[in-house]
Amino acid sequence: MKTSLYYWLRFDAKDYKTPEPSPFVKWVGGKRQLLTRITPLLPKSFNTYYEPFLGGGALLLSLLPENAVINDLNKDLIDTYRVIKNEEEYHKMLFLLRIHEEKNTGIYYNEIRALDRKKEYSYLPRYIKAARLIYLNKSCYNGLFRVNSKGYFNTPFSHNKIINTFSLENLERLHRYLNTNNITIMSRDFESAIENAGKGDFIYFDPPYDETFSSYNENGFSEREQLRLFNAFSSLDKKGVFLMLSNSDTPFIRSLYKKFNLTFIESKVMTNKGKAKEILIRNYSN
Repeated sequence: MKTSLYYWLRFDAKDYKTPEPSPFVKWVGGKRQLLTRITPLLPKSFNTYYEPFLGGGALLLSLLPENAVINDLNKDLIDTYRVIKNEEEYHKMLFLLRIHEEKNTGIYYNEIRALDRKKEYSYLPRYIKAARLIYLNKSCYNGLFRVNSKGYFNTPFSHNKIINTFSLENLERLHRYLNTNNITIMSRDFESAIENAGKGDFIYFDPPYDETFSSYNENGFSEREQLRLFNAFSSLDKKGVFLMLSNSDTPFIRSLYKKFNLTFIESKVMTNKGKAKEILIRNYSN
């Protein structure tokens, strides 16, 4: 039986004409703005969907596949997806998010941000960590997830006194989607996350980009990692897996993937050289 707290949290939930969830966090390299370019290039059909660098999950949530394996090396992020899926933890997280929203100040933000510096942080229930991650993402400067070399979240406060930590309707949609489909949620190295992919499956790779900000985790994503990703891509191609990969349009990336189908995109992201140049790499044609 649902508690009165559950109803208090749900009081403004409505039935919308578009039931699809959208990303609940703003994530570095998120693909929401590029979906109109990516979607026409997707395979016509596929079996299981894999996304080993999930982040905010914009493509996942636009496709809503019935069978999917989603992964990210950021364990706190992945645990947040797990909490949203879990009935009991999900409602505890919502309650904490309301508290964070009401207490939001620079001092309070810094107290919550500093939790991962404490030894006991690793023992905290994951719904507490999930509420923390969403709150910090919504109240930090420019919604930028960034960690230092020790893996500590270090983005400063945005100075916005009033924040909207979450859309209840959107989280309800995501909660339902994760519970009514066959979704495997993992936090592993990308090669381990895709090891069971086979012919007819589809993998979308969205790694930290070459020659760009790569504080995806405390280890970053070096040129050596880009080479390891290319080797995995090439091996999967031989297995008959449908593959798509997003990356920076750099000479290094062009050279690596030159035998594959390349589509060049002018991103909406601005750099000191103008709009960023991106590349979509596929091992199939539409």
